[in-house]
Amino acid sequence: MDLAFQLLFTGIGIGSVYALVALGFVLIFRATNVVNFAQGEFSMVAAFLMVIFAVDLEWPYWLSFLLALAGMALYGVIFNLGVYYPLRHRTYLPVIISTIGASILVANTMLALYGPQPQVLSPVFETPGFNIGPVYLDSQYLLIIAVTVVLVAFQYWFFEHTLLGKKLQATSQDKEMASLLGIPVATMIMITFVYSAVLGGLAGILVAPILFVSIQMGGTIALKAFAATIIGGFGDVAGAIIGGLALGVIETFGAAYISVPYKDGFAFLVLVLFLVFRPQGLFGERVAEKA
Repeated sequence: MDLAFQLLFTGIGIGSVYALVALGFVLIFRATNVVNFAQGEFSMVAAFLMVIFAVDLEWPYWLSFLLALAGMALYGVIFNLGVYYPLRHRTYLPVIISTIGASILVANTMLALYGPQPQVLSPVFETPGFNIGPVYLDSQYLLIIAVTVVLVAFQYWFFEHTLLGKKLQATSQDKEMASLLGIPVATMIMITFVYSAVLGGLAGILVAPILFVSIQMGGTIALKAFAATIIGGFGDVAGAIIGGLALGVIETFGAAYISVPYKDGFAFLVLVLFLVFRPQGLFGERVAEKA
C-alpha cells in the first residue's frame, strides 16, 4: 500500500505535465480546428532557454524563469505568424504539415546548437523533499502539481469571468459569428497561440530537472499529451486534464508492476483501447452522420 501511494504521487506529478501540454493542444484545436504537432517543442524550447539563462549565463533562477516564459510568449507570436497565419484559409492538412515541419526545424536547430548530449537543469528548490509517513514527496513533483492546480483554477476563472476569456470562447466556437459580432478573430487566435506556448513552456521548465533537457523531450511529452487529449475527448478541456493525469498514473504503475522498458508503451496501449471501444473519449460525444 505504501508503494501504491508513492507511485500515485509520482504519477500525478508526471501526469500534470502531460495535462498542461494537452491543454495547449486543446486550446489551439478549438481556436483553429488544427492539431499543432509542434506543441511538444514548446516545452523543449523553454527548457533550453532555461539552460541558456540559468546555466550558461548563470543568471538568477527567478529571472531566467521569467525570461524563458517571455521568450515563449514571443515564440508563440512568431509561430502563429510564420506557421498558421499564412495558411489560415487553406484546409487543415497543409497547416498540420506546417506544424510538423516547424517541429522538425526547431528540434534540429537545437541539435545543431547543443548537440545530442542532454543538458542538466537544477530544480527550483534546494530541498529535495520530505516524508509524510512512508511516502516521500519530492519537491519538484509537488511544485508541478501545485502549478497545475493553480493554472486550471486560473483558466476556469479567466474563461468564465472575464470579457477576454468569453471572446476567446466565442472565437473557438464559431469564428465567423465572432467576427460578425466585432471580435478581432486574428487577435484572439494570436492570444491562444501565445497562451499555449507559455503553457507548454511552463511544463517543459517544470519537468526539465526530472527528465533532463534534450531535443527528444519535446516529442516524448507531445505524444503522451496527444494521447491524453484523445482519451479525454478531443477538444474538451476537462478531458485533456483528466486524460493527462490518468496517463501519468497508468505509466507509473505499469513501470513499477509490469516493466520499466515498456513504460511508454502503456500509454499508447490505453490509447488503442479507447480508439477501439470509445473513440470519442471520456468526455467527447459521438457524432452522428445523416445521409
